Amino acid sequence: MHFSTRLVTGIAVFIALTFLYTITSISARDPTSVFFNPRKGYAPRYSTIRRQQAEAYISSYNPSNVVKAGEEKKRKLCVGIPSFRREDAQYLPDAVGSLLEGLTPEERQEIYLIVFLAHSKPAAHPAYSEKWLSGLADKVMTYEFGADRLQYIVELEAKEGKFDEKALFDYSLLLTKCVEQFTPYIAIFEDDTVAMDGWYHRTIAAIHEAEQQAALRRSKPDFLYLRLFYTEQFLGYHAENWKRYLFNSICIALLPTITILLMRFTKPTTKLSLKLTTRRTFVIIYAILAIVLLLLLSLGHVTLFPIPTGVHEMRKFGCCSQALVFPNTKALDLVNYFKERHLGYVDVLTEDFANERGELRYAVTPNLVQHVGRTRSKGDDYVLIRKWGMRAAEKIWSFTFENHDWRALKKEHEEVTKLRGEGGGDIVGENSQGST
Repeated sequence: MHFSTRLVTGIAVFIALTFLYTITSISARDPTSVFFNPRKGYAPRYSTIRRQQAEAYISSYNPSNVVKAGEEKKRKLCVGIPSFRREDAQYLPDAVGSLLEGLTPEERQEIYLIVFLAHSKPAAHPAYSEKWLSGLADKVMTYEFGADRLQYIVELEAKEGKFDEKALFDYSLLLTKCVEQFTPYIAIFEDDTVAMDGWYHRTIAAIHEAEQQAALRRSKPDFLYLRLFYTEQFLGYHAENWKRYLFNSICIALLPTITILLMRFTKPTTKLSLKLTTRRTFVIIYAILAIVLLLLLSLGHVTLFPIPTGVHEMRKFGCCSQALVFPNTKALDLVNYFKERHLGYVDVLTEDFANERGELRYAVTPNLVQHVGRTRSKGDDYVLIRKWGMRAAEKIWSFTFENHDWRALKKEHEEVTKLRGEGGGDIVGENSQGST
């Protein structure tokens, strides 16, 4: 059958375009890929829905329907939110609303919620006079200092003050306050985050999984933290791993050579064997292999080697401090370390503490929390990143979080609630870490 050159060319172009579209679609939301599309990757799909749910929860606040923390022995988690006034927007209502919306009365009673208005004059915070804040939080925390110590806070708040020093001080203060609640675990959320529907039961399940992994795999009684948020943009290829990349590349490159040599020695006189062992064939094979390798690498590290669903160790490249869960027994050690260092960012010092003491660090995939703030809490709020014209804060983003399906999450939460009602306690099924 004879095919015209035009037809063959058309088919080839169609296949090439289809292939290109497929691979770019696969990696469009992978920030480590050359095919990454920021318009798709940073699109707030699930987080927009969750913020709407949180806003509806706050706007429908009714004191008569509020459930708060139960008696001390029933509490499992102290949740702390340090908050300050921002110039661009106020995120605290969404943070609080997303943490509380959808909780069952039993789940809410296991949580002690502290909102820390980190201002020398609390009334400066827009939420200070809001009835929903005091009505929903178990404690609205402010600086309870005398005049001399409060002056130190005023100096830190000054325009030329040390914002990072104040942030570290506030974080330590909130951690200490949560330690006093005697809950087994403490979760600190930044105020410009939103939590997914069902975050609490997934967190409790993840804590149990981290405890088991620490004991069975690492022979340790505990861990330093469980990360509920991280951004995938730092999970790409790193120069420090060049030896591993080189070794893997050599292994892949040797495969066709070994295959061809085996054919040559086992069947030296066959027509196929003679054709495959020519210099020209070797050049063509390795040219194709190089193109395939480059194409695979360009898909991105996250696409090629995705982090499996569930709880896993994350000793490196875990950014940032948007949502961390600490064992109560570790919190004061960390606070004392912060006091010793005095200056620095919370996330950096926490990693320093872990590295110096050989602490275990775990993370949950997919993320349970998203960062929605547009300005950084580290003082350089209006620094623009030239790439994609985005601020630094806007790039602190969980790409897996946006894959959540609100319907699936709601169904999962209902199933977990039913399981608890039937005596399942804190046992959560496999879906508790994998419904997206």
